[in-house]
Amino acid sequence: MSGHSKWSTIKRKKGAIDAKRGKKFTKIIKEIIIAAKEGGGDAESNARLRLAVQNAKGANMPKDNIDRAIKKATGADAESFIETAFEGYGPCGVAIFVECLTDNNNRTVASVRSAFNKHGGNLGTNGSLTFLFERKGIFTIKNEGLNLEDIELEMIDAGAEDFDVDGDMVTVTCAKEDFGSVNKKLNELKIEPEEAGLKRIPHDTKKLDLESARKVLRLIDILEDDDDIQFVYHNLEMTDELAAELG
Repeated sequence: MSGHSKWSTIKRKKGAIDAKRGKKFTKIIKEIIIAAKEGGGDAESNARLRLAVQNAKGANMPKDNIDRAIKKATGADAESFIETAFEGYGPCGVAIFVECLTDNNNRTVASVRSAFNKHGGNLGTNGSLTFLFERKGIFTIKNEGLNLEDIELEMIDAGAEDFDVDGDMVTVTCAKEDFGSVNKKLNELKIEPEEAGLKRIPHDTKKLDLESARKVLRLIDILEDDDDIQFVYHNLEMTDELAAELG
């Protein structure tokens, strides 16, 4: 199993235990609002909004919540969110890339800097970690009566680079340039991903002992718990030992 797939699996299991559904909804709603505000409230003509709504449905967000978010974004009193990112190193030199959507950049800067400083990390300059990560299309699909052999062939034809099965979940990975064609193929097959998007995948991972890894995960947990933060990417290697402890 790829490192990304293993980390995603652990987060899904841990998320169920931690009951972070409400926070996930908050992050998805922000993405819907900024997508609708930038490109209009029609998901058919707004690709970013279409993807945000797709992810909302994959997270089982009620349709009323989705419609309210779109209406709010296109109204006169729509909130304004800024997209921003932070790059730095956590304990033991683990690279951490943080993507945010915020309505108060000063608050977010202070919060992210505080998290890094208090937990053995340090922020770097923008662009300092770009060479460590590559943008990939990632689709997470629930395996409910799917013919995996046929679907894998369809995904490869559409441009998929990796097709990873882990129990009842399937992760499809593709190059950034092939994201649209893979997403279109899934739509044609009437398969709705639980989550889809462009993610930052590390070129190489850093393996740590269990105690050091725990310190890094503590920082990652605190960052992910911040409502202003949409995604946290890192290059910590998810070893079997660490996965067993978290899973």
